[in-house]
Amino acid sequence: MLRITPERSWPLFNTQATQALERQAQASLPAHTLMQRAGLAVAKLARALAPHGRRVWIACGPGNNGGDGFEAATHLHRLGWQTHLTWTGAEHSPPDAQWARQRALAAGVVLHTDPPAEFDVCIDALLGLGADLSAQRPSSAVMREWLQHMHGSAAPVLAVDLPTGLQADTGVALASPGQAPRHTLSLLTLKPGLFTGEGREHAGQVWFDSLGVPAELPPSAWLLGADMAGRSPKTMARHSGHKGSFGDVLVVGGQQVQSEDTSMAGAALLAARAALHHGAGRVYVVLLGQPDVRVDLVQPELMFRSASFLSQLTHAQVAQVAQVAVVGCGGGQAVAGVLPGLLAQNLRLVLDADALNAVAADAALRQRLAQRGRTGLESVLTPHPLEAARLLGRTAAQVQADRLQAAQTLAEELACVVVLKGSGTVVASPGRTPVVNATGNALLASAGTGDVLAGMVGSAMAQGLAPWDAALQAVHEHGARADAWVEQHPGRTLTASELLR
Repeated sequence: MLRITPERSWPLFNTQATQALERQAQASLPAHTLMQRAGLAVAKLARALAPHGRRVWIACGPGNNGGDGFEAATHLHRLGWQTHLTWTGAEHSPPDAQWARQRALAAGVVLHTDPPAEFDVCIDALLGLGADLSAQRPSSAVMREWLQHMHGSAAPVLAVDLPTGLQADTGVALASPGQAPRHTLSLLTLKPGLFTGEGREHAGQVWFDSLGVPAELPPSAWLLGADMAGRSPKTMARHSGHKGSFGDVLVVGGQQVQSEDTSMAGAALLAARAALHHGAGRVYVVLLGQPDVRVDLVQPELMFRSASFLSQLTHAQVAQVAQVAVVGCGGGQAVAGVLPGLLAQNLRLVLDADALNAVAADAALRQRLAQRGRTGLESVLTPHPLEAARLLGRTAAQVQADRLQAAQTLAEELACVVVLKGSGTVVASPGRTPVVNATGNALLASAGTGDVLAGMVGSAMAQGLAPWDAALQAVHEHGARADAWVEQHPGRTLTASELLR
């Protein structure tokens, strides 16, 4: 049994792949072997989570997830725990679950109709893979009642394989996570839904037990750990390097409209500062509209150019100024005017914010962007769910309903690397297995943190990483810095400026 942490990458398997692996294992093992192993693993983890506890509530559902709970009850009862077992009833109980229930009853475990008033740890063995908490299920009402009871307690809740109501493939949840300390023991495989969408909030700390079955199928996705993300290129640089060795980044955005007394220069400056802090050798800034900023007093290393500079660029001049352009941070409507010229250049691009909105609103820009990728020019898109929805012609809710599918579809349609931001950021690219980031927390839900990420991706690309590798490295480090902030500054909010420092 292993605790899942951001240091290591893990293969993730969707429902279809997990069920195929389960069928293969059951065909080669004696009857009930997987359920026996699962129940023992659940019992061991429950004891570890409540080392001084002696009262356990195990809520079992009608399927094999409930069977795992019955097996855990058998082990804990034999170890002398006060085992309070509730069961929703058979419905269409499979043979393995029926066997485990009879085994628990024969061991002396007593079935109860109501939850206990007090318990030291609770095991959620109600619903697992492929099950749903829909109103059509006869036992859904009682399961929701029990979930509310366990989630309202102060005792740790251990979910068997999946938290009840969480969809394994998408991270969509059909129940409230509550405030109780949460743990999930994922069995046989790790599922994508545990790590993206609402999954991380509902699953809490994820543990994994393969049940002794090797995963001999291609993964549906990967959980991004530090080993796959790699390190910032500058940390591995030769001592003899100079600023030209670490690439140039051009940041285009930050529209200022003096007649309306509005400015979004801060977004572009955050992206530019992040690129510099992340290791780019030189960073140029072009502010759009009617800029009155000529120097960044906080970061005087940044070099400013006028917007007219962009219209005068040739391919040769671009090569002398920047290898990567980060476009759109605070770009407003003005970015649509400069985007066609930038898409035509032999530049590697990172498109964020208003650049993405401009592409979504203009079929010609969309076609040019897709054509870049098909002719070998490299682009990375960094949308949040609403920006991704505009690009896909969907709603944000539809994007969130299947984040991996949305990111992969967008990557295939536009021939780009796509970084779909949010809880469990998804990185997708044409022809690749998508990746779900393991780092980050809710403190990143703050204005400007996306601009910082765009600058980090552009910087990593300028330093020589391929777009895919640059996206993985930047996304993982971006989240890891937010995680470190929680440990070092408990109770404090995190601003984008603090993040880039």
